[in-house]
Amino acid sequence: MIDNPLPPGSTIGILGGGQLGRMLSVAASRLGLRTHIYNDAPGAPAFDVAAETAVGAYDDLEAVARFSERVDVLTCEFENVPAMALEAAGRTACLFPPVKSFEVAQDRLAEKDFISGLGIAVAPYAPVATLADLKDAILRVPPPALLKTRRFGYDGKGQAGIHTICGAESAWESIGEAPSILEGMVAFEREVSVIVVRSHDGSMRYYDLVENVHKGGILDTSTVPANITSALEKEAQAIAGNIAEALGHVGVLAVEMFQTGGASPSLFVNEIAPRVHNSGHWTQDACLVSQFENHIRAICGWPLGDVTRHSDAVMTNLIGDDVDAWRQDAAEPCAALHLYGKSEARPGRKMGHVTRIAPKA
Repeated sequence: MIDNPLPPGSTIGILGGGQLGRMLSVAASRLGLRTHIYNDAPGAPAFDVAAETAVGAYDDLEAVARFSERVDVLTCEFENVPAMALEAAGRTACLFPPVKSFEVAQDRLAEKDFISGLGIAVAPYAPVATLADLKDAILRVPPPALLKTRRFGYDGKGQAGIHTICGAESAWESIGEAPSILEGMVAFEREVSVIVVRSHDGSMRYYDLVENVHKGGILDTSTVPANITSALEKEAQAIAGNIAEALGHVGVLAVEMFQTGGASPSLFVNEIAPRVHNSGHWTQDACLVSQFENHIRAICGWPLGDVTRHSDAVMTNLIGDDVDAWRQDAAEPCAALHLYGKSEARPGRKMGHVTRIAPKA
């Protein structure tokens, strides 16, 4: 816990040097705060905008501890920093969000158990450690289903679809026979997410619910306002707040959900991310205070900023060669172009995003 707000001029340590670390650094600079980035490879996008940088392995506990000694507060731009490294860093500097948030989000089974333990709906699931487990799990979670590795899965990686019982063995081989969960598919009408920020004193603010569309397992667009009733939006925000409170979370938390259709639509939590999130990028251009600035405010003990949306928005990711159209995107009226400074465009790689705004309906 930080007893007093960190003053301007303080240094924020960020574990991870990707685009999220880059945008966190830019947000911190607006508040007169410095960032020190730790990344496992040189040339990271966040290095371009940070006051200081360090290169080292995330499992090098001594290097992580040395890094943490040079900062006033610590955070992460991604959830898969090893728990031992987080604990080592947290011995010399306050770490926010707390280790618990990362431990839960790093393991899909722990995540499902934690969320369902709060009485919150999730898709049917079963743990899988062996092929025999998988064959047994299919009897309890019948196809169609997804086999997902418990750790290190993102943007559609580390998962395989199972459409018949006969597909179990090939799915198991395709994920490298790693510890997994079998998750039933939810017949959803839309995917939505809540971006909530929680402060040290437990107060929370919610950005407007966003509707997401994925292509090939990667987020394509995020649209706000979502095509959803105000009652269901309030329910989604309450779910996210319940999770943040139970974790003792400090900072931004993203909660992705499925909304079913029909006469009585309902919500199922898909997954959580204890950090700023791709589906919250629109807040940079459609809100006075973005998710990035509010994360910085929260972890530094500052008052949370206004989350009111002043414009409607559609955020579109620039994946791989999409970035080649940067000239057209830069010239488009009412569009804000954000490029991440990555040197090479590869298939499936997030190179930037464009947010198109319109007057609030």
